[in-house]
Amino acid sequence: MAMPIQMQRQVEGAATQVPPSGGPSYRSALTLLASLFFMWGFITVINNTLLPHLRSVFDLSYTQTTLIESVWFIAYFFASIPSAKLIERVGYQRAMVFGLGLMAVGALMMVPAARLPSYGVTLFALFVIASGITLLQVAANPYVAVVGPPETASSRLNLVQAFNSAGATLAPLFGGYLILGRSTSGTAVAGSTAVLTPAERLADAQSVVLPYLIVAGVLVVLAIVIARFPLPAMGASTQRSAKAERKGLSLWSHRNLVLGIPAIFIYLIAEIGVANLFINFVSQPDIGNLTHEQASHYLFVLWGGMMVGRLVGSVVMRTIPAERVLAVASIGAFVVMLIATFTTGHAAMWSLISVGLFHSIMFPTIFTLGIRGLGPLTEEGSGLLIMAIAGGALVVVQGWLADTYGLQISFLLTAVCELYILFYAVWGSRVTDAPPDPVPVP
Repeated sequence: MAMPIQMQRQVEGAATQVPPSGGPSYRSALTLLASLFFMWGFITVINNTLLPHLRSVFDLSYTQTTLIESVWFIAYFFASIPSAKLIERVGYQRAMVFGLGLMAVGALMMVPAARLPSYGVTLFALFVIASGITLLQVAANPYVAVVGPPETASSRLNLVQAFNSAGATLAPLFGGYLILGRSTSGTAVAGSTAVLTPAERLADAQSVVLPYLIVAGVLVVLAIVIARFPLPAMGASTQRSAKAERKGLSLWSHRNLVLGIPAIFIYLIAEIGVANLFINFVSQPDIGNLTHEQASHYLFVLWGGMMVGRLVGSVVMRTIPAERVLAVASIGAFVVMLIATFTTGHAAMWSLISVGLFHSIMFPTIFTLGIRGLGPLTEEGSGLLIMAIAGGALVVVQGWLADTYGLQISFLLTAVCELYILFYAVWGSRVTDAPPDPVPVP
């Protein structure tokens, strides 16, 4: 499916070209974009503390719990093309402001969802937030990838994605303290089977009001800052070619993109499955024997490993090919997932925690390998890769496996996902020979 993304028209007050990589405007723009990566990482990972909380409030099965996250990632599928059309119409800067505003609206919708409380309204509010994040993703990822030298694109995107991981690292502490730490279910003794009373359910549901009000306020402030910032426009060399010039070019002739789309899709199943079921897993008596609030502190370590891994990966990929680093990471992730699946106690717990380090470089590296060599088709290819984030919606499959065969066995699905990433790194990411330039149409 072609992605109708056109590069940004002149942004008011912006330069016609992105400054050289060392220029002050370039650094300021990347700093501002890093704040966007931070916020959508932060908000996405709040879900990891929200899900076990909602599981207790609404008395959900693992399948119903992971369905909440599936709705979140389904937004990526449905919102990607409208996001692209909006960017084409109003430009990247205004689209980013709109995306932040949409996220703020979704965050405010969590207030009535909590006061009712309503499972359906909660799902819709999360869908709205995720739609806003999709718009930011469609705009920011390709921007960072193409504003510098192609050979350092993976390094550059890993560096900015480290801020995404920083937000993800802090989110469990925020959610653990303001959601789980202020709820009856979040502070219950590990292994407790006590059923919440109606009054306790209502009180627990309303513990999400304050966190989401804080989030909405921060998003509004960030939207105002971005609206007033002179964000540089992308260079003309990255702009989508006119229809006549693109005649004869095909996205599907690029193996690295065609196989990179399922690589992103499959990777998201692995990452989201681990993150969403982490608290339930490590709090089990035969694993960590923790309360949900205590388990959220270890989730902080998992996401912290992703932040460290991206910072290290950003440096390593300046000298070692990105595909080689990706292959090593996929092998490491496969090994630790097997240990987490077939052992118990701290060995299983710390193996699951360590997968964050191996997952860290996967998304930004697959993304940059996927758009490598696309030339004038870069923006369409980027849109398809962002749409593939919808793979996170299939986390519901792992929820079904957990209900049917056991929570620990369900992580075999994650291990299988790592094998496809290894295949992509070793063979699928190789750039095919570009077709000859089409003859210009008079």
